[in-house]
Amino acid sequence: MSRPPTRRFSGSARDAAEAAFKSATTKPAIAEAPAKAPALPSAREMVSLRLDRDVLDHFQEGGPGWQDRINAALRKAAGL
Repeated sequence: MSRPPTRRFSGSARDAAEAAFKSATTKPAIAEAPAKAPALPSAREMVSLRLDRDVLDHFQEGGPGWQDRINAALRKAAGL
């Protein structure tokens, strides 16, 4: 039993097809992350912070505004 003839691509046509496929399916490389916009001096930024439970309880005892109280205590400790 003989094999059916296979179609051979010329090297340049196949290479061109593979290059076209790669350029269409590959994500562009990011050289470096875009620069972060400068924060406004009085703007607040959301962060995640782990605190001891007793410290958190102390600031939350005063009711609403506990995050502002923590911010004020941190500013005082930093000398700002």
